Amino acid sequence: MSDDPTQVREFFGARAARWDTRFPDDGPAYAAAVADLGLRPGDAVLDAGCGTGRALPPLREAVGPGGTVLGADLTPEMLAEAAKAGRNAAGTLLLADVSRLPLRDDGLDAVFGAGLISHLADPERDLRELARVVRPGGRLALFHPIGRAALAARHGRQITDADLRAEPNLRPLLARSGWELVSYTDEDERYLALAVRRTG
Repeated sequence: MSDDPTQVREFFGARAARWDTRFPDDGPAYAAAVADLGLRPGDAVLDAGCGTGRALPPLREAVGPGGTVLGADLTPEMLAEAAKAGRNAAGTLLLADVSRLPLRDDGLDAVFGAGLISHLADPERDLRELARVVRPGGRLALFHPIGRAALAARHGRQITDADLRAEPNLRPLLARSGWELVSYTDEDERYLALAVRRTG
């Protein structure tokens, strides 16, 4: 699929109403990835490209009632489904492109991004924008409920060396964008790359 924002919006907008029914069993995988993000009560976290908001309830549970949970997505239909499912009770929904977030510098403790990186128009620029809104030492989780090989097989494709999510590609991409990759898991049942916002 194209990473053009208009085409991404059209792709997900057309699928929003059926999205949760297509992947009904992903809840535990989201909760486990959120747990690995290491959030503390009172933290501020953004779900970047939140879609129907499946990560919002475990994010709220992790930061508690005194924390801040934001869900940003550029597809209005996805945000409407998140609200319809009641997930807006767990966090504030923002209609926003991750390349231009309406958030202040260094204001967040962490960013969670499920299935995000393959849909970024300019991955280096957009990951740098995520770094801008996270405090030095804050964390980033790039997550998918299944690994790269399983996802490629689901779509009838093979993994290629050009895949941005492959560790040899992701590590330098994150480094150029203000992040340091600290943990990388790519198994059939899960993909999770954890990074820390560099201080320099």
